[in-house]
Amino acid sequence: MGGESSIKKAYDAILSGDFEQAILHFEEAIALEPSNGAAYYKCSITCARSGKWQKALQYAEQAVELDPEQVIYQFHLETVKARSLVVEAEGLLTRSPSNTETALELLHEATRLDPLNIEALLMLSAAYATVSRYEEASLYAREAVRLEPEHTAARQLIADMNRKRRVFRLNSHRTKRRRNR
Repeated sequence: MGGESSIKKAYDAILSGDFEQAILHFEEAIALEPSNGAAYYKCSITCARSGKWQKALQYAEQAVELDPEQVIYQFHLETVKARSLVVEAEGLLTRSPSNTETALELLHEATRLDPLNIEALLMLSAAYATVSRYEEASLYAREAVRLEPEHTAARQLIADMNRKRRVFRLNSHRTKRRRNR
């Protein structure tokens, strides 16, 4: 049994909704043909669909290493790296105490790697809001809506940031007037 047979079984498993079994078949194909970049790439995609981001990243890196001329492999690698950075940033933001500055750096790198990553844009917006940087928060929320105009959370985030910006400016203005008295 060759790698192609295992890949066919993996696709059959995907069609039946069994991504775990599909991953096992892709890994079997990799074991049978360790220099087949396509098998690593396909396994990476399936791992990503299953939320196994670390495994997806490892297989995507291997696919690019084996076949660096495949632009689609490189694109996929950048997308997986971006998603992994978003997951890492989310962990930093949900910790107590949060590490917002490091999370912001990771999220900026994620948007550089994958400019269409709505989740990274929304997290950037929310993270900036937590440190009262409402202009930046609004900017990233608007970018998310530009990419996906019907995205409800992004539209709500814009409304919230606009409201917070107005309140922040009003309070800053009042504070300045008090100081000048």
